[in-house]
Amino acid sequence: MGVNSNEIDIFRDSPVRYLGYANEVGEAFRSLVKKVFVHASYGVAIAYVLVDTGDKAKKQYDKPELLGGGVRPAFVAAGDTLLWQMFASVIIPGLTINRICWATAQGLKAAKFPRSPARLWAPTIIGLASIPLIIHPIDNFVHMLMDKSYRKYVR
Repeated sequence: MGVNSNEIDIFRDSPVRYLGYANEVGEAFRSLVKKVFVHASYGVAIAYVLVDTGDKAKKQYDKPELLGGGVRPAFVAAGDTLLWQMFASVIIPGLTINRICWATAQGLKAAKFPRSPARLWAPTIIGLASIPLIIHPIDNFVHMLMDKSYRKYVR
């Protein structure tokens, strides 16, 4: 995206990055908490995405024109960050964890696993355990998708 690679990016290289995963945690707990908490987790993740988008746009805008600064490059950087983050941090992972938890619950029900705290918590535990496993494949897929679409046409 044109940001100095030697610079520490608080939104990508620090624990702040985990705010982007708030909705996956919300989805994992969906069967145990009120929907308002799941919706709030999406609010946290989307707020993270919007702040990161603004940060990348400002950094690009502030560069000298000679190095790709200005209004158009800032809009391109904002679009790239917004699309990438929404797909890689919110939409695809949220849907993936939602379906993993749903499938786990359905599998336990179909296997006639007795109603118990274990049956109640299993979808959440499996959903939480799945988060680290899905991050890199989704990130790589979204990078590929962005390279073949948005990035191809705006550069």
